[in-house]
Amino acid sequence: MKWHKSKILAVLLVTLMLLAVGCSGGAPDNGQIQDAGGKVQKPPAQSQSVSPVEPGEKKVPAGLLAATVTRVVDGDTLVVRLKDGKSETVRLIGVNTPESTREVEPYGKEASAYTRSRLDGRRIWLERDVQERDHYGRILAYAWLEPPAGDKPGEDAVRSRMFNAELLLKGYAQVMTVPPNVKYADFFVRLQREAREKKRGLWGLEVKDREPYYIGNARSKKFHRPDCEYGRQTAPDNRVRFATREKALDAGYEPCNACKP
Repeated sequence: MKWHKSKILAVLLVTLMLLAVGCSGGAPDNGQIQDAGGKVQKPPAQSQSVSPVEPGEKKVPAGLLAATVTRVVDGDTLVVRLKDGKSETVRLIGVNTPESTREVEPYGKEASAYTRSRLDGRRIWLERDVQERDHYGRILAYAWLEPPAGDKPGEDAVRSRMFNAELLLKGYAQVMTVPPNVKYADFFVRLQREAREKKRGLWGLEVKDREPYYIGNARSKKFHRPDCEYGRQTAPDNRVRFATREKALDAGYEPCNACKP
């Protein structure tokens, strides 16, 4: 009888030990889930999509670079800090403000001061064209004060949100078309014409024709005085003759930096 009781106690003890091990170890934590019937279910898949835009962040079209202006060099040249912390010099595409650094041209100081007042310390969005940098290594870009709504903004968006266009409309810059970066060239010519007709900014300065005609280069989109060395070097196929300075400007040509017509 004693032997029978001892045997029963031993069996109970082993059973209790097995139950204790089962409760403490449990199933390995491998992310699997069991349903009521004991079947293993796969855990829900983790989303690999890009996290949503943070509150306050602006949704911008693909390809635009967010940047903060840290210094204004002159009317059309900036130094910016990109999102990754890198510092870059940016030359605005399609516009040319009068010189204000190595030499001072009429309205150069005003253009530089205007750009500084509008952009210094401000966040902007840079849009590049076909050619991303010039031969000085500067980023070539259109500077958006507010991101456009889509990849192909119309003239209204360009007029109201792009700083390059603002310089033209206010008369602080002239059109400078340099292929292949010509995405907004037609808009820019129209904006310059508007500023000229209303004599805004530099267009209010008295400039009279001092030459019987001017020579344009259809390839470089510059025009020259008849005796300019660079004008004389223009290939016949690229040579365009303008009766007045105004006609050259209306066609989107930029004055030569050497002869300054």
